[in-house]
Amino acid sequence: MTGTQLSWSLAALIALGAFHGLNPAMGWLFAVARGFQERRLRAVFAAFRPITLGHLLAIALVAVPVGLLGMTIPRDWLLIVTGLSLITFALIRQIARLRHPRWVAMRVRPRELAVWSFLMATSHGAGLMLAPVLAGSSGDSTVSAEHAHHIGMATSDHAQHLAGANENGLGAALLAISLHTGAMFLAGATIAFVVYRLVGVEGLRRYWINLDLIWAAALILTGTISLGVGAWSLATG
Repeated sequence: MTGTQLSWSLAALIALGAFHGLNPAMGWLFAVARGFQERRLRAVFAAFRPITLGHLLAIALVAVPVGLLGMTIPRDWLLIVTGLSLITFALIRQIARLRHPRWVAMRVRPRELAVWSFLMATSHGAGLMLAPVLAGSSGDSTVSAEHAHHIGMATSDHAQHLAGANENGLGAALLAISLHTGAMFLAGATIAFVVYRLVGVEGLRRYWINLDLIWAAALILTGTISLGVGAWSLATG
């Protein structure tokens, strides 16, 4: 991967994290509600610890497998698969009109809040949004087991190569998770602070925007770009 490609990948991870953090469904609205209930700013930021943990686990559920697959599956095919997965998920979600989990009250324990955050991020396909970035940043130099056999690679050398590849894939996934989650936390905590201190409940009612359609459009756009890049690269490669 070139330096430019790496820079774009890092920028995309951070931008997606900020986008997730700005979405009230990812947790900042819950944090603000906790602040209003307890009448202190500390409660707002305290809520972000379990919220961030739940989001991180939901992202890892997708990012780690994709990062590892990127070391064994050609990048173009992985881009196509992740693109189709995103588009399919977005369409199914819109057709089924999946609703937010409603099994929690606004005053919950940290463990319950973490579980709620995990379910919200998973049901919205937050982790899937990172899949094309990880797929696009995966290397093309990995030698598959079948190819290694045909070129006569020694078994021990082959095992070492795959182990190193998996470590790199896991490392890339962990880096992506860290950058994305950090950006999500900063964006979510910032908007929660602004809403709690400056906007208030009445302001939320007046300026509220339903982001469901915007979120669905973002899923489809990301999936379409991933599918297009993968198909084009495959056709011209």
